[in-house]
Amino acid sequence: MALRRLLKDTVGGIAPGDAALDRLRHAVPARRARKRQAVVGVAAAALLVGTAIPALVHVTNSGGDSDARPSIVGAGSDQPSQHDTGGAVDRDKREQDPKSDKAKEKKDKKDSKEKKEKGEGDKGRTDKPGGATGGPEPGSQDTAAASSPTCDAAQLSAVGSTGPTEADGKVYGTFRISNVSGDSCTVSGAGTVVAAAQGATEPGNVNVVDHTAGDAAVGLPDPAQESSALVLQPGAAYEVRFAWVPSATCPSEGGDPSPNPTPTDSGGAGGGGNGGSETGAPGGATPQLVREDENTVDGSVAVSLTADPGSPSASTTVGNACSGTVYKTGVLAAQ
Repeated sequence: MALRRLLKDTVGGIAPGDAALDRLRHAVPARRARKRQAVVGVAAAALLVGTAIPALVHVTNSGGDSDARPSIVGAGSDQPSQHDTGGAVDRDKREQDPKSDKAKEKKDKKDSKEKKEKGEGDKGRTDKPGGATGGPEPGSQDTAAASSPTCDAAQLSAVGSTGPTEADGKVYGTFRISNVSGDSCTVSGAGTVVAAAQGATEPGNVNVVDHTAGDAAVGLPDPAQESSALVLQPGAAYEVRFAWVPSATCPSEGGDPSPNPTPTDSGGAGGGGNGGSETGAPGGATPQLVREDENTVDGSVAVSLTADPGSPSASTTVGNACSGTVYKTGVLAAQ
């Protein structure tokens, strides 16, 4: 208590000056402003440090990349500067390195170009005698067809043949067209198949249609095996097959055709396109089939093929054929 009284007595005579209040009113806001500036400066410094550290790490990690270019004013050109040629040299070395990605890419492009020039990739080609260079891969066939000219009449030779008459009266035949030239060529169509009525056969009773899946000519190949374009190597061949499906047997003299065909063939129709009948069929040969009785009228159908160039042609005859339909295929690779 004594010390307290002593201190009071010591400062009891001290009084503030007339301008003390004004100085306090000015000093307090100034001190607060300095504190705010200090806080803002510290925050700005922290933000700058947080931004600079990732950039520094990135520059450090990419320091060995020869493709990196400094993002400074005037450095937007792709040409290396006079004082910085290391990046271009490193790129050249990397492109020449056989293990680099760019070197492999250049090598692949070069190999692809060489294969295209040599005509490689034609997987449909075959060296089997009598076969045709047509395969199941459309891309390979299109490449080969593009490099081979269309077959002309002088390059092809055609022959026709028929098989034996089956139990249901159907007769199957084949036209074989061979490339007899020394150059390969492309066949783009099966040609034209026509059927000519002979003897007692009426032209209106004979039709020619394309073979389709599920039709009456069950012995013909699936239409999916037909080719739209086929390349024939020298000596190779393609086939066009057909089937004669009767709708009635030949009539007796003065009678009507039987609705149920009953084949009377004992030995089958002849091949090679030279068959005929006693009524003046091509070749002047004897009848191919034995007649059931002396009153049966002879009738036959001559099936002909004209190759796509307009020639050559081949013909074969189906005997004892007076009413029916010829089903024909497209281009088939020869067996």
